[in-house]
Amino acid sequence: MSSHLLDNVYIMEAGTVCGILEHQGPLGKYFDKYYQDHYCHEKTFEKAERRMLRDALDICLLKIGLIEDDIDLYLGGDLMNQNTTVHYLARDLNQSFIGVYGACSTFVLSLALGSLLIEGGFMDKVISLVSSHNATAERQYRYPVEYGVQKKNMSTFTATGGVATCITHTKTNIRIDAITLGRVIDYQQTDPNDMGRAMAPAAYNTFMHHMNELNRTVDDYDLIVTGDLSHFGLKLLKEMLKQDHIDTSNINDCGCLLYDANKQNVYQGGSGCA
Repeated sequence: MSSHLLDNVYIMEAGTVCGILEHQGPLGKYFDKYYQDHYCHEKTFEKAERRMLRDALDICLLKIGLIEDDIDLYLGGDLMNQNTTVHYLARDLNQSFIGVYGACSTFVLSLALGSLLIEGGFMDKVISLVSSHNATAERQYRYPVEYGVQKKNMSTFTATGGVATCITHTKTNIRIDAITLGRVIDYQQTDPNDMGRAMAPAAYNTFMHHMNELNRTVDDYDLIVTGDLSHFGLKLLKEMLKQDHIDTSNINDCGCLLYDANKQNVYQGGSGCA
């Protein structure tokens, strides 16, 4: 079984911070804080990403009325070498911390792991926190922005932002009901620029396991979202589901929702932890 039902895991609050393009996008008004430039008042992009993550954590703690020492465990990661950003934050926290790396899935992965620890009775309050920055991630996974390399049409655009979310066993209005862990599915997609369509088969596989193992259908959900398949990847996922006669009208992608691809130069949409 890939899926696990949970009885006692809830989201307390979240803190979210973003960059200027994310704030200008369709979801801009929902962020707690945004910066108007990629440097976020710092001297380097790396320090800017660190500031966004720190801001997100501070906002989350302020909302729930707790301090750093009240949290049993911090879980999270980023897209820099060996989770550089989140480890700098963890050093300052001086609290129990586990670095998690799942590339663009790191946020949900850390939420899932934290939920299992809470459900098992090992922890009371866990904070999941992640960040990504367009100017730090692009130079590592694609080409440095300074190179001015012409991107291909199927490329995605790394989101700039940070998020911290506190989960607990104390009942709130938002419950984490179930977890379905994905699998590595390789359809031999060889274009490194086309990440969305490379990930679509794994999204399809996870979706089918979730529905079948939990005996659910799309009608059980108001909205179903993938992380960052982008417009090309989302289109492929929907085509695969339609072959199984599954209604895809309430299925979307966070990378598509974050930006307005018709007005913003983000190619196929957003990607990244944020």
